Amino acid sequence: MAISLIEGNFSALVFDCDGTLVDTAPAHLRALQFALEPLDLAMSPDWYYPRVGLTPDALMDEYEAQVALRALPRKGIFERYTVAFQSAMPLIREVAVIAEIARAWHGRVPMAVASNGRRENVEATLAVTKLLPLFDFIVAAEDVERGKPEPDVFLEAARRMQVEPGQCVAFEDSNEGLDAARRAGMRTVDIRNHYSPER
Repeated sequence: MAISLIEGNFSALVFDCDGTLVDTAPAHLRALQFALEPLDLAMSPDWYYPRVGLTPDALMDEYEAQVALRALPRKGIFERYTVAFQSAMPLIREVAVIAEIARAWHGRVPMAVASNGRRENVEATLAVTKLLPLFDFIVAAEDVERGKPEPDVFLEAARRMQVEPGQCVAFEDSNEGLDAARRAGMRTVDIRNHYSPER
């Protein structure tokens, strides 16, 4: 089912990255599994995939509480994860139905990415799929105090584009992201109605 946008009905577009513009979940999972190995811990696909919309810290909060049952040395985990994620880049694919929208509207309206991910990973992901040049702004986890489902990343994207949030359409693939965009006052497109990743 195609997504139709009518010119003049909005002033800017905002896209989540992971799971919306690109399917990065297999790469993130592989990197997390690698990062946890030295601690003799594992992360299963069945546990990880329902939580792909969480920030890295929120994901680790749940992992510590439900799986590890103890506090973990996050600095070392995230350092190993970042290195491993870079080497897992060949697993990443664009989500064609959404990437085509970004290509179609590039240069016609301001466009931003609003992600719970870390900037280094977001930019590398968009670069490897050749989508990075399409966007005027990238708002990542370190740019705001609170991640999704709080509205901060979407409000910051609207501020940088100099567009009222109510004039933005946001594309998301998670309940947390959709909640965040709606709380920011944006209209939303749930891409799960148009795309299902193969797991």
